[in-house]
Amino acid sequence: MTRPRVLVSVAGVMAFLTIPTPAQSTPGQPASTPPEMTATYNSLADGILALRRSESNLVKAILASTYGNAEATLEKARARIESKKDARAAMEKLAAFVAQLGNEGDATVAGIRKRLLEGGHHHNSAAEQQGVYDEGFVVVTRVARKAFLDLAGRIGKLALAPDLAALNAEWQSVVKQYDAVKSEAGH
Repeated sequence: MTRPRVLVSVAGVMAFLTIPTPAQSTPGQPASTPPEMTATYNSLADGILALRRSESNLVKAILASTYGNAEATLEKARARIESKKDARAAMEKLAAFVAQLGNEGDATVAGIRKRLLEGGHHHNSAAEQQGVYDEGFVVVTRVARKAFLDLAGRIGKLALAPDLAALNAEWQSVVKQYDAVKSEAGH
């Protein structure tokens, strides 16, 4: 029962605020929204757009951090392969980081993205409808996501029989894909 009253009250206030006063309307001209209200709405729009840019910047930072972790893990895997030590754990960890690049983060980030989607927030809603982005993704396109996930799978399979030349070739593909994502995102 409380909710309908609140909605009626808000609707009533909004209706009252949009009623033209003599200062707002001139005979023969349509009534206009008071400048104070449009200024407030404009400020709100600035804030919403700034939050959108912040979300994009945060996802870019998540990707950069993940890429840095992948590079460090790659060096550990290379060192283990070169010294003929077991490199499986490092290779599997590297594969996980490459998958995180494709997923714009780990499972905790995916949970946040899910929450935003449930709240109706779609960073790239029009591009989602066109099939460019998977639902809720901010920077990584559907094509780039698939490429990263495929690379992660191939690197993961290399963990069974680590091979430095094969690892280096796969990593070059990761670098190329990451550079393309950064370029597309204006990073």
